[in-house]
Amino acid sequence: MSDDFAAAVNQLPGWVKEMGVTILAASADEVTCAWEVAEKHHQGYGIVHGGVHCGVIETLASIGAALVALPRGQRVVGLENTTSFIRAVRSGRLTGVARPVTRGRTTQVWEAWIRDEQGQLVAQGRVRLLCVAQEQQLG
Repeated sequence: MSDDFAAAVNQLPGWVKEMGVTILAASADEVTCAWEVAEKHHQGYGIVHGGVHCGVIETLASIGAALVALPRGQRVVGLENTTSFIRAVRSGRLTGVARPVTRGRTTQVWEAWIRDEQGQLVAQGRVRLLCVAQEQQLG
């Protein structure tokens, strides 16, 4: 299911596709992605906008948490995203990896790291997600 899930996410319209992020692999133990930095990722000083890092980290955590929750008849929504920006980046290929800290019945916590082509840490974050029944209305 995980390879199919990664392929399915890559086909969805929305933020991930617009940002040019490709999900490389997705499982309940790890989710990975990569993208080439472009001008659309930059803020006013010509470096990757912190919101891009936050968005990638939340996306990876959400995909992994969903793979845990879906077989239980649940879906997940983000409750909290804490992302630290470690190193400014202007160009190149970035990769992201997320792994679970906890995969509880009602909440999950995932950590993620974004690195540059030299393997240097660019950003790191932690996302807390709520697991809700699939039939439960959101919002």
